[in-house]
Amino acid sequence: MPISPTTLQRRTWLGAAALALGTLAGTAALAQQPAYPTKPIKVIVPFAPGGATDVLARVLAEKMAVGLGQPLVIDNKPGAAGIIGTDAVAKAAPDGYTIVLGLSNSLLTNQFLYEKLPYDPQRDLALIYQIAIAPLVLVTHPSVPVSTGPELLKYAAANKGKVAYGSYGTGAYPHLAGAYMSLTQNADMSHVAYRGEAPMVQDLIGGQIQMAYASALVAKAHIDAGKLKALGVTGERRMGILPNVPTLAEQGMTDEAYRVAGWLAFAAPANTPPAILERLAAEVRKAVQLPDVAQRIAGMGFEAKASSPAEFKAAYMKERPVWERLIKQSGAKLD
Repeated sequence: MPISPTTLQRRTWLGAAALALGTLAGTAALAQQPAYPTKPIKVIVPFAPGGATDVLARVLAEKMAVGLGQPLVIDNKPGAAGIIGTDAVAKAAPDGYTIVLGLSNSLLTNQFLYEKLPYDPQRDLALIYQIAIAPLVLVTHPSVPVSTGPELLKYAAANKGKVAYGSYGTGAYPHLAGAYMSLTQNADMSHVAYRGEAPMVQDLIGGQIQMAYASALVAKAHIDAGKLKALGVTGERRMGILPNVPTLAEQGMTDEAYRVAGWLAFAAPANTPPAILERLAAEVRKAVQLPDVAQRIAGMGFEAKASSPAEFKAAYMKERPVWERLIKQSGAKLD
């Protein structure tokens, strides 16, 4: 049956009207989504100014501000092994305007160390981006007659109760790895906890302790000067800043205690919209890949990561039981 001109015109008009309404509806929906960001973003660093975490936060904030079109303001909230600053973020509004640049202790291991942690990392935080892995170098005083990790194990076992190791805090990786070494070798090693890495290294140089796990950033100058002896590095790969020091795993120390390493990462309050997390992650990724930033990260002894919210969560869940086991084995517990 032929269609009359009037009917054809009516159908054409209805189709055009529907298309126009659809376009208007789409525009309205887009208009309802607030632009992000529209104001400065606060980056809480739960450690004191001047440390590696603070320095990296400031470097990344400067670069990320370009892509985000808003400044990132650093707010140092040190105290209680990163708990104070991290808790402030956990309790902030989930709108993308308060984030934290923390370490593996404040974002992961503290939950196994503290009986009364005011936040639950998995419930109260949303993971954004794992910036870099932070392996440590196993160093000894030059008087200790060993040159490798396995030799140190034998030495500790043969000198039961005579070896002291340092850490920059109970429950930090240097404590956990030292406790694991002592336990597996039945060495009865003494743990000495310091209020920071600098005094730990100074006592190691002075011979008050015999071994420690330290950052390359702090230890390299003393290694180069012959004041400390580097035996190996933790993690899966050699450090770019210490290319001639083999990993402990390369030396046959393949236990998970020696293969894990700390890390630095961004997180936000739980329930932050996924689109905001992805936007922040994209800007971190761009910043980390800049040649000058990559060089700065490598110079700190860190290994830059290519990450995302999903990749960070997968890595987090894989490492979580390893850290939990290490802490239980060490017997470390804090109030």
